[in-house]
Amino acid sequence: MINKTSYLIGLIGSGIGGSLTPAMHEKEGGHLGLNYVYRRIDLLALELEPPALPDLLDAAERMGYDGLNITYPCKQSVIPLLDDLDPDARALGAVNTVVLKDGKRIGYNTDWSGFARAFQRGLPGAPLARVVQLGAGGAGAAVAHAALTMGARELTLFDSDDTRAASLAAELAARFPDRVVKSGGDLRDTLAGASGLIHATPTGMAKLPGLPLPAEYLHKELWVAEIVYFPLETELLKVAKALGCRTVSGGGMAVCQAVDALRIFTGREPDAERMFAHFQSLLER
Repeated sequence: MINKTSYLIGLIGSGIGGSLTPAMHEKEGGHLGLNYVYRRIDLLALELEPPALPDLLDAAERMGYDGLNITYPCKQSVIPLLDDLDPDARALGAVNTVVLKDGKRIGYNTDWSGFARAFQRGLPGAPLARVVQLGAGGAGAAVAHAALTMGARELTLFDSDDTRAASLAAELAARFPDRVVKSGGDLRDTLAGASGLIHATPTGMAKLPGLPLPAEYLHKELWVAEIVYFPLETELLKVAKALGCRTVSGGGMAVCQAVDALRIFTGREPDAERMFAHFQSLLER
């Protein structure tokens, strides 16, 4: 790995034409002195459905790809096609990074580690006694795992699908038996006693603007962590900042998951701050 200088990486997902991940990887790969090529494999553009995934992985191996990032809607369906999983990917039941090496396919999850790194960078020392999270889908599972790994003592999940929130809470409670993990209840009352809020739903994206909860539920003692990054400053972050809350944008998670994936692919240590600066410039364009 140390002597290897050329890498061919791909991103498999649907509707990924606007993804900034390829540009981030290629730019940082160049800074590291690598011949680093990153290609999109867009199911939508290719007019393919997720059942084509086995053929795409076979083709990637035949064409000499060194690794793949995996995004919606393939993070779960890719798992049966792999030879082994990193412990965190196994626990989460989702993979977003696959290393193709020596005829083996090894799956990892850098969504959770990316969120954790971004949180620690953007909200150093933030209290984790009582955390509320909105969203219990695939991204929600990853960031909830991150919150508990970082030391959250109590985590309450809310989702538009109560069953999904309860199911994720049960999984996390089994994985972290020394913590309090629950779902549902009165959101306003729960937030009143919380130290922080994690937002892990699509609300606030450019194509889905708005707030994921009533603005009056927020209070200045909360920190607010967002996973939406386009726009970088969502309506939730604007309202939270106006109240005096400490905040971290979703851009941090987007960059840090790429940092971790690049390290896994190459064995080299990316410069996270340089990748943040490049990410900002890409968004400004």
